[in-house]
Amino acid sequence: MKCYFRYFLQLVVFAWFSFAYAGSYDDFFKAIQVDDAAATTAVLGRGLDPNTLGPKGDHPLILALQSGALKAATVLLDHPDIQIEARTVQDESLLMLAALKGYADICKKLIERNADVNKPGWTPLHYAATGGHSAVIRLLLEKHAYIDAASPNGSTPLMMAAKYGNAAVVQQLLDAGADPLLKNQLDLTAIDFANSNQRTDATAAIAAAIRAKRPKGVW
Repeated sequence: MKCYFRYFLQLVVFAWFSFAYAGSYDDFFKAIQVDDAAATTAVLGRGLDPNTLGPKGDHPLILALQSGALKAATVLLDHPDIQIEARTVQDESLLMLAALKGYADICKKLIERNADVNKPGWTPLHYAATGGHSAVIRLLLEKHAYIDAASPNGSTPLMMAAKYGNAAVVQQLLDAGADPLLKNQLDLTAIDFANSNQRTDATAAIAAAIRAKRPKGVW
């Protein structure tokens, strides 16, 4: 009889924990969805792992950054157990996602938690240049991001800025020492990227940088 009672008690405890976990799980991702910092903090206070994957297998901090839930993202970033190098299925890091969106404060927090500034392949600087975010570019360069980092196809941050960013970040990268003469695997330069989108302002800035690199003639 005692054995049956002990077994029954174990089932009750297991069922209670399962119910409590399921409630915390649902509350957690709802809090992120509505960007509720207090609710996110409360769920984590119940002991839920901050790296618990969502229903589709996404890391919670990735979901927060992709949806612009910056309050919830900040709570997650402050948790000591958060995985700073969580990746999307496309191998995008948290720092890359924040850089693309222009979330400078989040980028700073990630870097303070030792996020990889010079991740191999596509880098956070590529993404910041693509989004045209000057403050993030400045932060990444201050933290020793490689300015001419080559993507898997050899494209540089300057090339991405020339095609997708804006003339200000093109000039910012040039002033910081980006090489306008580099070519990617398709033999395209930054000027080619600018011309492909008829970015005359970017083309002019890059052309001026190329002219400045040429040795002055002796008369």
